[in-house]
Amino acid sequence: MFCQVLARSPQSIRLVLLLPAALAFLLAAGVSNAQSYQRELETGEKVSVAIQNRNGRVTVIASEDQQKKITIDAHSDGLPVEDADVTTDVKGSRVQIDVRARREKDRIDLTVRIPVRSRVEVESEFGLVDVVGNVELATVKTNTGTIHADVPLDALKFDFVWEASKPRFMSDVELPAIKERAGGQFKLSGKLGDKKAAKDDRVALNFLTQRGVVLLNVDPSMAPADLRERPLTEAAKAIVRSGDIELTDAIRKVSPKMFGDYAKTLPPLEREPTLRNRSAPGQIVSAVAPQLKRFNASVTDRNGRAIGGMRATDFTVFENGVERHVTNVIPTNEPFNLVLLLDVSGSVEERMDFIRKAARDFLRTASPQDRIAIISFRDDIQVISNFSTDRQLLSRKLDDIDAGGATALYDALGYVLAEMIKQMHGERTAVVVMSDGDDNKSFLPFPAILEALRESGALIYPLYVPSGLIPEGSVPRPEVTIDPMRTRYLTLTTRADEEGRKLAAASGGMYYPIRRIEDLQKAYDDVVLQLRTAYTITYASNSTSSSAPHLSVRTNRDGASVRLSPVVGINTP
Repeated sequence: MFCQVLARSPQSIRLVLLLPAALAFLLAAGVSNAQSYQRELETGEKVSVAIQNRNGRVTVIASEDQQKKITIDAHSDGLPVEDADVTTDVKGSRVQIDVRARREKDRIDLTVRIPVRSRVEVESEFGLVDVVGNVELATVKTNTGTIHADVPLDALKFDFVWEASKPRFMSDVELPAIKERAGGQFKLSGKLGDKKAAKDDRVALNFLTQRGVVLLNVDPSMAPADLRERPLTEAAKAIVRSGDIELTDAIRKVSPKMFGDYAKTLPPLEREPTLRNRSAPGQIVSAVAPQLKRFNASVTDRNGRAIGGMRATDFTVFENGVERHVTNVIPTNEPFNLVLLLDVSGSVEERMDFIRKAARDFLRTASPQDRIAIISFRDDIQVISNFSTDRQLLSRKLDDIDAGGATALYDALGYVLAEMIKQMHGERTAVVVMSDGDDNKSFLPFPAILEALRESGALIYPLYVPSGLIPEGSVPRPEVTIDPMRTRYLTLTTRADEEGRKLAAASGGMYYPIRRIEDLQKAYDDVVLQLRTAYTITYASNSTSSSAPHLSVRTNRDGASVRLSPVVGINTP
């Protein structure tokens, strides 16, 4: 079923082995410990390239820069790549590239650059296959590997077949309905763009996979864990109603039919009055008066602990490289709006008593003036309580939590950002997330959450509480895999540490990996301390530029570091 590509007019093809000077020196000395190498083939403008790499990744890029040549870049993070590991067979205008299968840690990943409008065949078992650029035809066959295509859509003909599973795919444009064929196969085929385009302008994609994922003009990092067409959850519906363009578009791509059906039931989106002047998303500095600006900052010591009691003389502010006079420093001790986001998915179903106790401990730790909302999540969100200062009410509400099911962490965060924090109109808000960290059910991808977070001004404090409180070091850190999408589907591993740190860094919060039960209360105490120990700094500015200034802030405290937080709310110049 793997298509045969006919050779085009014969060309004279010459093999050139490119050796960097340093590598040439090592080879001359009889020693080779390089882990990658390149080859260049001079060809005609159009060629047919067949690639076989059963247990490595393959990236094929069609580029105008590759006129009359093909470049091959083979790389391994393990053993060096030798000449015999990558073989090429040239017959006329057809080039065959075969990569020797090796152990996973020694696998060879291949990047092949070809002229535009060439034809390419790729056969792989497990690895991610990328096809990028203006190809004439791309034929790809995999077992469980993800197939990602980023090609022109002006005149596209596509034929995607899944032989051993229901389809998992995501597209930047709406595709026709799936057809089930005899023998349990599923087919997705059709044409996009100009159906009468000339042959020289058409692009054809023929993909055959057993259980793989197909991504059409979608960044693989933007694909969520579950790509099945499914009804929208309450969290997803709330995000769509919010009008957040980026988050809504991410949901549309995952479940286009369900999204369309729900969107038709909504009234036209209300626009904010044009006279309402908000700070630009992610803006650090706001104007408070002519020639006066301010920003929010927190100061921590070498151990990440907040430093209190700082004055104007303790700070030095540089605006666009020029030192400015600090006129005022005020501790930000006003009450906070706190969202407690609790993971109650199946991975923690046996620990509900622990989760309720941990949540009640946090309620006692926060200031009585802080307004707290509690949201639990599994495959959907459950609003346990809206913002309240009534601690007894909040504590009772914790008994209403329903546990079990999959984990939709990103959707829960998206709901909080789009539905709750958006309504706070610039008030100081923080989200404390208690989770074991592995998302496997969200409509939203992690990068979309990071972008929305940067624009929200909210502080995020992820508390990673692994099931069983596994001691640090007992589980090895996951390595970069042959196919990140495949790992997420077949052998889901924890990404909580990396993503928790990114959430905290993007928002100005802090990340807390909990490794012992007593670490939880320490984290609560520290979160409250961080929230209470921040400063609003005002300085004299002579800048007349309308663009956002570049700000650099120093402190005279030994070993201290300053972290700036985005300004939220309405400017009051």
